[in-house]
Amino acid sequence: MKVILAKSAGFCYGVKRAVDMAEKTAAERGGCVMLGSIIHNESVVERLRSLGARQVDSADDITAGDTVLIRAHGERKDTIEQLRDLGAECVDATCPNVLRVQQIVAQADEEGRIPVLIGEPHHPEVVGVASWSARSQVFSGPEELRQWLAQDLSRRDLPITAVAQTTCIRAIWEACAEILKKECTNAKLFDTICNATHKRQAEAADLAASVDAMVVVGDRKSANTKHLTEICSQRCSRVLQIERAEELPPDFLTGCSVAGLTAGASTPACIIKEVYTTMSEEIKTTELSEESFEQMLDKSFKTLNTGEKVTGIVTAIGPTEVQVDLGCKQAGYIAVEELSADPNAKPEDVVKVGDEIETYIIRVNDVEGYAMLSKKRLDAVKVWEDIEQAREEKVTLEGKVTEENKGGIVVNVKGVRVFVPASQSGQPRGADLSEMIGQTVSLRITEVNRARRRVVGSIREVSYEARRAAQAEIWNSIEVGKRYTGTVKSMTSYGVFVDIGGVDGMVHISELSWSRIKNPAEVCSVGDTLDVYVISFDPEKHKISLGVKDHSADPWAKFMETYKVGDTASVRIVKLMDFGAFAEVVPGVDGLIHISQIADRRVEEPGDVLAEGDVVDAKITAVDEEKHKISLSIRALLTPAVPSVEEDSAEEEPAEETAAEETTEE
Repeated sequence: MKVILAKSAGFCYGVKRAVDMAEKTAAERGGCVMLGSIIHNESVVERLRSLGARQVDSADDITAGDTVLIRAHGERKDTIEQLRDLGAECVDATCPNVLRVQQIVAQADEEGRIPVLIGEPHHPEVVGVASWSARSQVFSGPEELRQWLAQDLSRRDLPITAVAQTTCIRAIWEACAEILKKECTNAKLFDTICNATHKRQAEAADLAASVDAMVVVGDRKSANTKHLTEICSQRCSRVLQIERAEELPPDFLTGCSVAGLTAGASTPACIIKEVYTTMSEEIKTTELSEESFEQMLDKSFKTLNTGEKVTGIVTAIGPTEVQVDLGCKQAGYIAVEELSADPNAKPEDVVKVGDEIETYIIRVNDVEGYAMLSKKRLDAVKVWEDIEQAREEKVTLEGKVTEENKGGIVVNVKGVRVFVPASQSGQPRGADLSEMIGQTVSLRITEVNRARRRVVGSIREVSYEARRAAQAEIWNSIEVGKRYTGTVKSMTSYGVFVDIGGVDGMVHISELSWSRIKNPAEVCSVGDTLDVYVISFDPEKHKISLGVKDHSADPWAKFMETYKVGDTASVRIVKLMDFGAFAEVVPGVDGLIHISQIADRRVEEPGDVLAEGDVVDAKITAVDEEKHKISLSIRALLTPAVPSVEEDSAEEEPAEETAAEETTEE
C-alpha cells in the first residue's frame, strides 16, 4: 500500500505572493490590518495574527494612517476608494490573475458593454470583480445563463464581455462559453481561469481515477478546494475533504492498496506534509492489524442467533434472493421481499455485489447451514430511530407526497408514513391538496407515537422559517438601485406586487413600461418573472418600491436621435381628447395631433376619424425640446384641398390651441 501526492498540491503563485507580502508588511511595519482573510486558510491567518496582522471584516473598522492588506481574492472597487478617502495606506496583495479579470470588466464598462461573470456569486473574488461595473451579471453555471438569455430575447444582441472566476471548473466555463457563442451576436469571451488551477484540477482528476481512495486538503471556505473535491468525486468513489490531519478517520484507508492526496491553492506545505505522514502511518497500522489465518478460522466458527444484527458482504444477486457472506460457516440469504420497504424496487437497485450491509437475522437453520436475513426490518428500526431523533433535534427531512388523506396529506419519509394536516401543508385554505401528490417536500416532525406507528409533520413550519430567513437576508442587504429577479404575485389596477425572494415589493404602473398602458395586464401576468430594481424602501413599514423601466435609456433622447421636424412617423393613437388625439411616436414619448390636423376636412370629434390603438402615419410639424412636446399632423400628408370658410375659421381659434397646449403640458 502507498500514498501518491499530486505534483501541483499546495500554494499557487498568487497565494504565496499574498502570504509573503503579508509577512513582510507585518514585520517591517510592526503590524498591519488585514481586510478579511488574506487567503482561505485559518492556520495561515492565525500565524499572521501572531506577527501583528490584525484582521477586520469591514472598511468601517479602519482608520486614517492604517496599513491595510488587500487579500489575494481582491476587493470591491468602492471599498478601495473608501480606504483611499480615509487616508489608509493599501498594500495590494490581489492575485495578478484576479487583477486582470477586474481590468477586463472595468474596460468593458467603459466601452458600454455588459460584463458576464461565470463563478460563485457570493465568493469574495467574484463580488470584487463584479463591482467594477454596475452592469455586471453573475451566473454560477450554464442553466442560469441560459435562463437569463431566454427571459428577454433582446439580450442576445447586447454587447457582452464574458469572464470566468479564476478557480472556476473548466467544464462549467466551456459550457457557458458555448451558449454565448451560439446564442449571442456580440459577445467577447475571455478565458480567465488560472493556468495553475486548471493544471491542479487535471492532475487531481487523473490521480483520483487511479487510486482506491482520495484525500483533498484545504479550507472549507476555499472555492478551488471545493472544486477539487467535486472533480475527484466524479472519478473516485471514496473521497474525503479535510482541513488538517486530525480530521482523517482512522478506518478511512482500510482496504485500500493505493491512496491519493492533493490540496487546494491556499493550503500550506506544512499541513500537506502532516496529512501525508498521517496517511502513511495509517496504512502501516492497517497492514499490521490484518487478521491472521488462525483469527479468521476462529471467526468462521462463530454462531448466529435469531434476532441479532449481523454484517456481511453481498456475493450474489438473484431474481428471488440475495446471497450474503457472513464470515462464518452459515450462508446468509435475503428474500427479495425482505430487501426493501419499496415493493417496486429491484434487488440490483438496492444493493450491488461487494456491498457491505447490515441485516437482521430472521431464522437460523443449522442443519442445512444457512440463515434467513432481513434488511427491510433493520432499516425500519433505524428509520424510526432517525424519525424520533429528527423530532427532538428539529431536523428538516424530505419525503414524497403519496396520497391525500382526510384532513391532510400523507408523505413517505424513508418508508414511514407521515401525516401532514391541511393546516400545516403550506397551501391556502380550501386548496386542492391532491395536486401535491408526487411532489418532494421538506418538513419537520412534530409528533411521534411509535407504539401506534403514528407520525405527524409540518411543511408550513419549514416554509415559514425559510421565508423568515429569506426576508431577513433581503432587509439586511437591500439598497437603492439593487437589482433582483422576482415573480409577479398579484396585480391591481395601479401596479403589481413582485416577490423578490421572500419579500414583496410594489411596481407602480408608471414604472412598468415606457409606453402608455391602462392596466398592468397589458405587459405582464401573475407568475411572470421580472427583472426589477429598488427605487426606495422603508424597513419600519416593510414597504419596497420597485421599478422595471431602464432609466438609463431615455425615450426622449431616442426620439431626438431618430426623428426631426418634417419627418413622417408611424404612430399609435393612445388617447382621444376633445381637442385632438395623443399618439405614441416611440415608447415613452407621445405627440399631439390637434383636431384641426386629423383630416383635410372639418372634424367634430376626433373619435369620428380615429380610435385608440390605430396606427397611422403623421408628419412631425414642431418639436419643443425644453418642454418635451411634439406636434403631429395627419392632414399635412393628405392631398391638399381647397379649404372651406369653416375650416379657415376653425384654424383661426387661438383660444382652442392655447387650451390644447396647456392640457398637453399638464
